[in-house]
Amino acid sequence: MFTNNLQLRYANELHNYDVYPKVVQAGKISSITIAPRGHHAAFTHESYRLSLHPWDEGSPWYYPDYNNEFSFDVKPDEDGCIRFSFEFFGCQQFYVRLKNEKFNLQLSVFCVDDDLAGRYPFRGDLHLHSNYSDGRQAPAIVAANYRKTGYDFLAITDHHRYAPSLEAIEVYKDVPIELCLVPGEEVHAPQDETHLNDMHILNFGGLHSVNDMMEDADEHFATIDAYMATLDIPACFVGMERYYYASCHWIFSEIRKAGGLGIFCHPYWLSDVLQIPPRLVNKLMQHLPFDAFEVLGGESNMEQNNFQTVQYYEDKARGRNYAIVGSTDSHNSVNSRDSHLCCTMVFAQANERESLIDAIRDDYSVAVDTMDETPRLVGDMRLVRYGCFLLKEFFPLHDELCFEEGRAMHDYACGVPGAKETLEFLSGRMAKQREKYFGF
Repeated sequence: MFTNNLQLRYANELHNYDVYPKVVQAGKISSITIAPRGHHAAFTHESYRLSLHPWDEGSPWYYPDYNNEFSFDVKPDEDGCIRFSFEFFGCQQFYVRLKNEKFNLQLSVFCVDDDLAGRYPFRGDLHLHSNYSDGRQAPAIVAANYRKTGYDFLAITDHHRYAPSLEAIEVYKDVPIELCLVPGEEVHAPQDETHLNDMHILNFGGLHSVNDMMEDADEHFATIDAYMATLDIPACFVGMERYYYASCHWIFSEIRKAGGLGIFCHPYWLSDVLQIPPRLVNKLMQHLPFDAFEVLGGESNMEQNNFQTVQYYEDKARGRNYAIVGSTDSHNSVNSRDSHLCCTMVFAQANERESLIDAIRDDYSVAVDTMDETPRLVGDMRLVRYGCFLLKEFFPLHDELCFEEGRAMHDYACGVPGAKETLEFLSGRMAKQREKYFGF
């Protein structure tokens, strides 16, 4: 994963020194602890010069009148840790540097605005498949494999099927796990020669199936024909587009009634040609009441995710604001590339269905592209900056705990003796880690 000297330095410092909390609230005095991870990293000198450098204030050399350096002397406490207190400011990263004539160490802390205090970062996937549609593994195995790779929440979203997501939840109902399993499905409207709708729509977290409401195609066509008459369809939708709009509008409305998040999926997917003509995409982006847009959709070709990212930023420039998510759309959870392509980082108050849905709806999410070794984040600048910090300074430690729980989940799903006891032993570690590293 780490391919250059700077990244290697981050890796060494992260695993040699523990800094907590890593995230603090602006305008409040926070007490920070720096603890060596092993005697090889012990603070062996009597005193050190500690300096804090906020990212947004520039270099002290070039901007001497800015508030860009705060320095004071510190000494190790009896337990070998160094502690200091400071009132951090702004929504930004701070370098924490410790120096003397024989020592030079750089660590980091992030300061967040009041609205982010009390919100924690959870990584998840809102779009993936099991062997009940075109995936490879059983739902419970998919969940375990995803947990091993660092996911906090997910929904099995098989084509036309809601039950597989419930199966994953059912398998683990009697053991304590900190992976949030959410019901879901990929919704596909029935079609005939006069009723056409090829949009893929995700029902994330809905408490009942929308696919099941469309089992009788003729009845559904009649429902949408009648529904279309009740809508004030924008004039830009003409011909067959009027049914397309009404059908999608109805599906998103029903997902919302079910308590779910309705997600507009991968319009720039190359399915022979682009799945949805761009002129229609632009109309849908302007008028369609979806809850979130899958700006990163899992494909590894250049076009899909790049085109969708440009669509998102151009829409923002036009004044069109909507929530975004990123998902793998994976069909094989064993292949680490498939289950690492993209994810969503959600800043929510709890890793629970309703809290995650509310946070995404309220624009507290970024999409993360991890196709290459250097991640690319899509979203608002403030959250992207925060997310970049977390990917370097928090999630590598978080993922170690996820891996252990994921392995035990896999064993439990396969009936391995002792797996339940292992999960009970591991339970609660993620919550304690959040409490340690987020100083709210």
